[in-house]
Amino acid sequence: MPRIAKNLNTGLTADCTELAIDPETGGLLQTRPAFGGNILATIVCADTRPQMATVRPRVMKALEPDENRKGEIEIIDLTPEDLSSRTEVLEFNPLDEGEVDITEAEIIVSGGRGLKSPENFALLEELADLLDGSIGASRAAIDAGWISYPHQVGQTGKTVQPKTYIAFGISGAVQHRVGMQSSDRIFAVNKDATAPIFEFCNEGYVGDLFEIIPLLIKEIKRRRKS
Repeated sequence: MPRIAKNLNTGLTADCTELAIDPETGGLLQTRPAFGGNILATIVCADTRPQMATVRPRVMKALEPDENRKGEIEIIDLTPEDLSSRTEVLEFNPLDEGEVDITEAEIIVSGGRGLKSPENFALLEELADLLDGSIGASRAAIDAGWISYPHQVGQTGKTVQPKTYIAFGISGAVQHRVGMQSSDRIFAVNKDATAPIFEFCNEGYVGDLFEIIPLLIKEIKRRRKS
């Protein structure tokens, strides 16, 4: 995409988290994290056309299929030179046995700095197992070494779009938000009533996660027995 933009003498905004059209000018409003993810900047390509932007996978909801729309197939002959590449695979690291790719999960239970230690992720694992979900984490938890990088959700981790996203002890800073804001339902538990995550979650609960998670586990087990 950058090479195409250069050949067209136009601009390109990469890794957008939101796209909109300015009703007055018709310009494409391209929003993406900037300054290390500390702010969201909206960029406009005011002077050149076409307008170009790329979007991370799963950041936006897919449209419903329209059976009336038909594509046109064009056969293009390729030569071996067209397919040549200077890239080389040096190493392949598969996921650990039994580890689920969180980008495919329908339910994600995530933990952040509020969990205080790696041992406390066992609480999340028990809850996630009961919900048939996967474990996610904020960058703070990853950087602290509490859980491995494949679980990281956010700007420098995975972008996810589960049916249910449950965040425990995660403040909801923009770096994390861009990785999970398209989830169908977002539930948040944080003892800080001013945490940013309460501004965009569907339901938020101010409380101690170390009290709430055991109660959730107990209630789920009770309902399954009854």
